[in-house]
Amino acid sequence: MKTFSKSPVNTQNGEIIMKLKIHGTIRQSTVDGLGIRYAIFCQGCPHHCKGCHNPETWNFQNGFYVDTDDLLKEIQKDPLLDGVTFSGGEPFLQEKPLSDLADKIHQLGLNVWCYTGFTYEQIKDSELIKHIDVLVDGPYIQELRTLTGFRGSSNQRVIKLFPMSPKTQT
Repeated sequence: MKTFSKSPVNTQNGEIIMKLKIHGTIRQSTVDGLGIRYAIFCQGCPHHCKGCHNPETWNFQNGFYVDTDDLLKEIQKDPLLDGVTFSGGEPFLQEKPLSDLADKIHQLGLNVWCYTGFTYEQIKDSELIKHIDVLVDGPYIQELRTLTGFRGSSNQRVIKLFPMSPKTQT
């Protein structure tokens, strides 16, 4: 599994800055999970699902690095947000910076959803899974396309892993 090596990065004053390689963000999404969400699209994906909604996120060489604290500042600016969604590319290739960011998001009282092409069984022992409230797992299969329940295809599961903040419980 390919992972990114540029995070964390030390600053001059000894603080650790978490860098995340992303394709982009959507500040207020209503299709990437329950409620109004800040969606972060990670860069790099090994799955290459036929009919993928975000094929521009596949190439590991594209995208750009952002400081997770800068993303957190953007998230904090919006009082209407119910949570944050990690999407792809493949978020589980950047576990350390996303785990750190998810912890800080939870401290704001927001929940974290994550879309992955891996199945829960493949990632159940990962570091990032411990920080996710709702996981949408499995590869997108074009022949099983659906527009219900925040899934792209019917093989994908919406798995509630941990209780969400009272503001956004289902």
